[in-house]
Amino acid sequence: MPDLSVVFYILLFIYGIVIGSFVNVLIYRLPKHEDFVRIRSHCMNCGYQLRWFDLIPIVSWVIYGGKCRKCGQKISAQYPLIEALNGILYVLVGLVYGISIDTVLLCLASSILVAISVIDFRTMIIPPGLNIAIGVLGIIRMIFDLKNFTTYLVGFAAVSGFLLILYMISKGRWIGGGDIKLMAATGLLIGWKLNILAFFLGCIYGSVIHIIRMKISGKGHVLALGPYLAAGVMTAVLVGKEIIDWYFGMLG
Repeated sequence: MPDLSVVFYILLFIYGIVIGSFVNVLIYRLPKHEDFVRIRSHCMNCGYQLRWFDLIPIVSWVIYGGKCRKCGQKISAQYPLIEALNGILYVLVGLVYGISIDTVLLCLASSILVAISVIDFRTMIIPPGLNIAIGVLGIIRMIFDLKNFTTYLVGFAAVSGFLLILYMISKGRWIGGGDIKLMAATGLLIGWKLNILAFFLGCIYGSVIHIIRMKISGKGHVLALGPYLAAGVMTAVLVGKEIIDWYFGMLG
C-alpha cells in the first residue's frame, strides 16, 4: 500500500464528494436529455435556484434535514449517498494506486460508472456519452502506458466481441448494445485480463442479486446488467490483480 499522508486521503474524499454532486446532476438530467452544464441546480418542486451554501456535498442535505431550504419539499437521500459513495471510491482507488495518473483516471471512471449504474437501473439505458467518456479515459491511460498498449487494445475487443456475437445471435434479446459498448470502453481502460474478470464478477453479482430481488420484491426477469458490470469493473480495479494471482496460484 502506498505510503501517503492522511491529508491526501482527506483531499481525495473531498474531491470525490464534490464530483459526486455532479454525478447526481448527470443521473437526473441525462435520461431527460437536459443540459447539465449551463442550467443551474434548482429545487425540482419550487424551482428555487440553489445558492452555493445549498450545494455543499452531504453537509447541506444534513443541515437542512433533507429538505429544500425554500419550500420544505423533501430531497431524496440519493444525493448524499451518491456523494459519499463517490468519495469512498476515490479514497479506495487512491489506496491502491497512490499519487499517479492512474488514480486520476480511475477515480473519474468510477464516477462515470456510478452514474451508469443508477441510470441503467432506472431506465434500462446506458447513455452513449458516458461510455465514450470511459473510452477517452482509456485512451489517455494507454498513452501514458504505451509499453503495454496491446493489453488495452485487446481489452477493447476481448469481452465486447464475445457480447457482440451474443447480440447478433439473439437479435438483441440476450444482451443490450449499451452493455457491449460499456465493456469495450472499460476494456480499453483496464486491459483484457481485468476486464474479463470484471465481466465474470458482474455476471455473478447480477445473477445472485437479481434472483434475491425477484424473491423479495417480485421483480420480473428483465435485468439491467449495467450496474452489475460496473460493480465488477470496480472490483477488478481495486482487487483484480490479487484475485487473478490467487486463482492462478490455486491452479499452480
